[in-house]
Amino acid sequence: MPSQYAEISAAFTWFFPSMAAVFGALIGSFLNVVIFRVPAGKSIVRPGSHCACGKPIAWFDNIPILSWFILRGRARCCGRPYSFRYPFVELLTAALFLACWLRFAPESPGKAICGMVFISILICATFIDLDHMIIPDVFTIWAGVLGVILSLFVPMLHGQSHEYAVIASVRSATDSLLGLFVGSGLVLWIALLAEEILKKEAMGFGDVKFVGMIGAFCGWQGAVCSIFGGAIVGTIWFIYALIWQKIFPPKKSAEQPVAEKKPTAPAETPEDGSPHAEQESVSLGFGVQVPFGPMLAIGAVIYFLVADRWIAAYFAELNSLL
Repeated sequence: MPSQYAEISAAFTWFFPSMAAVFGALIGSFLNVVIFRVPAGKSIVRPGSHCACGKPIAWFDNIPILSWFILRGRARCCGRPYSFRYPFVELLTAALFLACWLRFAPESPGKAICGMVFISILICATFIDLDHMIIPDVFTIWAGVLGVILSLFVPMLHGQSHEYAVIASVRSATDSLLGLFVGSGLVLWIALLAEEILKKEAMGFGDVKFVGMIGAFCGWQGAVCSIFGGAIVGTIWFIYALIWQKIFPPKKSAEQPVAEKKPTAPAETPEDGSPHAEQESVSLGFGVQVPFGPMLAIGAVIYFLVADRWIAAYFAELNSLL
């Protein structure tokens, strides 16, 4: 750990964690743009954030988290309401960045920064999958490549250290590649087996690539844990959906079939808000089809921030017995 970082951290214990949280909120604001524009094929740089009425959003109305509460969820220029998901994504990113810094920075600031990159990818993939039931390749294939590259330059991402840096880098990159292939291969076999049993597609190929990306950042143990953790979360979500459907059955329109009916989503004031967000969340609440990407992301976050120590300790104990 660099001496300057150690000195500042010792003198001001709150400084770096606070900066991590603030940085997370700022990145979360940018992720809101990415979540809407990438699936739409739009540039994430231009144009700048603007209201649905076409007017640019002033910087003081674009402060992460705070602006939504100050404006009470309505645009200053035209008074249109915009979704609470904006501050939620910003707050979620800030909280996870803070947790990542507190968890890894004392041992390896580099791993903490890599973790922030990983968390940003997971957040984007999660909300895009919720909105559109897809995960773009930039958050699977190319993010997996990024995971391998970061593993090469930051060996501590996979807990590798050695007196010769090149050996640590090679071991870390090997762990990353192993995680990528084991994760994607395992999900592919599960998908093929489920398809054979159910006689229909049970899992999208995007999930196969997504778990491969998780393995590139977390190793094969993280990929496996994300699958089982995602299955547990998915089961809970599915049971909730069934119970909700029994208590509040969806209303059928007498004028047109349910499948053709297009419910009107609340107006999204910033242009960077997906008009499909509300509609997709309703279908997820009442329907049977549930995107698996968010479940995998939750499992990956739990492993990366909490469970990796337990899994590592378990395998260390197992190796000592063999």
